[in-house]
Amino acid sequence: MWFIVSERIQLGDWGERLVAKSVGCPKCKNHQTLRKLVGNFKCADLICEFCGFIAQVKTKNVVNVEQIPASILGAAWQPQKLRMEAGIYTSLYLALKSKAGVGRAIYFLPAELQTPKMFVPRKPLSENAKRAGWQGFLIDTRQVSDRFVRIDSGSS
Repeated sequence: MWFIVSERIQLGDWGERLVAKSVGCPKCKNHQTLRKLVGNFKCADLICEFCGFIAQVKTKNVVNVEQIPASILGAAWQPQKLRMEAGIYTSLYLALKSKAGVGRAIYFLPAELQTPKMFVPRKPLSENAKRAGWQGFLIDTRQVSDRFVRIDSGSS
């Protein structure tokens, strides 16, 4: 079967692979134990095969990897909303890639330092859209920018 993988999907895959190979598990401290979950797993991208820690990875092309972007696209709002209502947050890695292709950075935001205000629902898609009614969200990093920890930098 032939299909085209969008640039956005390729960028997301790059970020997930980068985090999995570059950082150790923040819970059990083991290295090389973070693994990608299956595609479309809700609200999580990586799992530690040793201790079960889960995390989400968001990836973005930026001009300056030294600066956390003001917002990042999230995914589906409904699963995120339900988890927040249950008091469940997923630790977040932010993989930034230089648009010029000369740098990268990984930032980490633990689940316990996240707030409901940082997750901003977007308008649902119109009834004419392919996925009518689907609703995404934005992560407003300005709410918690002082809580991110930079854990890796290097060349793309």
